[in-house]
Amino acid sequence: MTNTNLASTDRSHSDRWTVSQALLLTAACLMAGIGGGWLLRNFKSPAFHSTAQTSSLAAPAPVAAGPIAPTQPADPAQLKALADANAAPLLAQLKAAPDNPQLLTSIGNLYYDAQQYRIAVDYYTRSLQAEPSDVAVRTDMGTAWWYMGNADRAIAAFNLALTYEPTNPNTLYNLGLVQWQGKHDAASAIANWKKLLTANPNYPGKAQVQQMLAQASQHTQP
Repeated sequence: MTNTNLASTDRSHSDRWTVSQALLLTAACLMAGIGGGWLLRNFKSPAFHSTAQTSSLAAPAPVAAGPIAPTQPADPAQLKALADANAAPLLAQLKAAPDNPQLLTSIGNLYYDAQQYRIAVDYYTRSLQAEPSDVAVRTDMGTAWWYMGNADRAIAAFNLALTYEPTNPNTLYNLGLVQWQGKHDAASAIANWKKLLTANPNYPGKAQVQQMLAQASQHTQP
């Protein structure tokens, strides 16, 4: 990912989707906000895709007020099949350029969106081997670990990302959420969210961060 964004990004794919496929992926994206407290998602504009970008951390701007449950749960097998189909042309390109970080990240994003987080992490890991300073990919990998239920690995990924870009708003936002919800460490979450707002005064999700700061502060009072 060349730039860390403060908003979700529309990515165009070369293949045409059916209505059922689009609805299926919509359900997947809605479910991605459940269980983790709306961690923000980064997107990168790969060289071989035409992607419109705006700016924020792993959540849309303005950040949603809370998780939205889909009316019907998405079928993991169907989501994986859809991701496999969309990844096929990228995997074909990857054979000629197995260490291409943009290709690897784009494939990882497809599986992330399909809630196949373990597969996404594998591709993000390979991408980071080629481009270790990519903060956005590291942040996405951290959110994937969180959705797999591993708060410690998520925090480790976020902290490593911050060694490259200490005030990255997406990373600080997500790190605070995992510290608060995953480790019940309100003090650390507060410190990271305050750092986020100090370094990024025009952050699009500022109002929600302030709300979370107020809520977390209640848990630090004697």
